[in-house]
Amino acid sequence: LPYVFNLEKKMAAGLSAYRDQHFKGTRADLEKKLETSTTLYVGNLSFYTSEEQIYELFSKSGDIKRIIMGLDRIKKTPCGFCFVEYYFREGAENAIRYINGTRLEDRIVRSDWDAGFEEGRQYGRGRSGGQVRDEYRNDYDPGRGGYGKLAQERNRADDSFDAESYSDMK
Repeated sequence: LPYVFNLEKKMAAGLSAYRDQHFKGTRADLEKKLETSTTLYVGNLSFYTSEEQIYELFSKSGDIKRIIMGLDRIKKTPCGFCFVEYYFREGAENAIRYINGTRLEDRIVRSDWDAGFEEGRQYGRGRSGGQVRDEYRNDYDPGRGGYGKLAQERNRADDSFDAESYSDMK
């Protein structure tokens, strides 16, 4: 029961229940880093959102140290997320409080605490190089490259099958 109360208290203070599964360290180490972090993970961005647009929006909550745009691991093109690092915790807290859930390029921005950027984390973790969530998406989302990767593969296979069937009927 103390753990549940402690988690609820942290969530009320701004920490979400999400935890990076690739964090190198114990859960306690991660919790400690999150409680003092000045870095945010920002998701649900359009693939066309620029670093300048991120800066313009997130600098309203505090002084930004740097922005690291998320990139497709293979194509090295934006893939819908970034890290925003502030000079002070207060700026990041303000962003979570006031910017998380607002719209940028007609998309609802999702911000969450991050333990701190490390080289390599700017790349998508999905099998095809982008984000995992875009692998499995079945809906058409023009801001995130159209259909999800697996849906695109299915559509290509269906199109190829239809073309073969059509040529067989001739």
